[in-house]
Amino acid sequence: MRITRALGAAALLLGLAAAPAAADSSPSPSASADGDAPTRAGTSFRTATEIEQGQTATADGSAGDYLYWSFPADAGQRPTVKATVKLPEAHAAETWQVDVYDGLRRRQACQYGAQTRTAAADAASVELTCVLRTVRAWSEPWANDPLPGTYYVRLTVTDLATADLGLPVGVEVRADSKDIGGSAAVDGSLAEPLVPGISVKSQAENGGSDAESGSAVLSAIEPEDGWSSGWWSDRWVWTAAGGVLAALAGIGGYALTRGAGRPTRVPPGA
Repeated sequence: MRITRALGAAALLLGLAAAPAAADSSPSPSASADGDAPTRAGTSFRTATEIEQGQTATADGSAGDYLYWSFPADAGQRPTVKATVKLPEAHAAETWQVDVYDGLRRRQACQYGAQTRTAAADAASVELTCVLRTVRAWSEPWANDPLPGTYYVRLTVTDLATADLGLPVGVEVRADSKDIGGSAAVDGSLAEPLVPGISVKSQAENGGSDAESGSAVLSAIEPEDGWSSGWWSDRWVWTAAGGVLAALAGIGGYALTRGAGRPTRVPPGA
């Protein structure tokens, strides 16, 4: 009976511990397309159009332009950027490419996905995808790991016939993320997310003289539930559950080995 109760408690704890992990492994909810989605693109890092994850941003441009958007990504997320370029009816073969940069404007390699594609002559559209590595809460200064903060999307054509330069194109860009959970957690966290103007804000809070110039504007985009502190992950749940299961295993082992008490064959006076 004691062993049965111990096993039942262990199964219950495993069920409670698995619940957060299952939630982390599912894609984050995406916002439905609405009238608030941007309808233009920036032409540089400084003028990049801000979009939220789950929004489908649209823009009209010309073949040969550099188009920029920015979105927030937090620790534990694996961002996926998708871009669709709608091409004019008549055109030659052309190659398009989507690049993603972090808050330090370091180009981040795509883990997988069609980052560069060539559209055949007279093709109606071309679709690009870039799946980044999981965003880390902390990294060594020399590393190129993706860190929490603003991410920039740059879309451009890399191979274009001279006759097609300047032809009108339509673009759709969307950024989503999948929560990886405690499997990607690391010890430590950034003091601040890597967003434009964060250094100016820090100087203002500390009463620095450079804060009065207002040379940078703090990015207005951030995750819906705010930036994470970096220390919490579902690894804490698994650690606690492992400790409880170890204690139950010790109790169960003692119950199995301690016996039923004083043997009946031993004389009372012995």
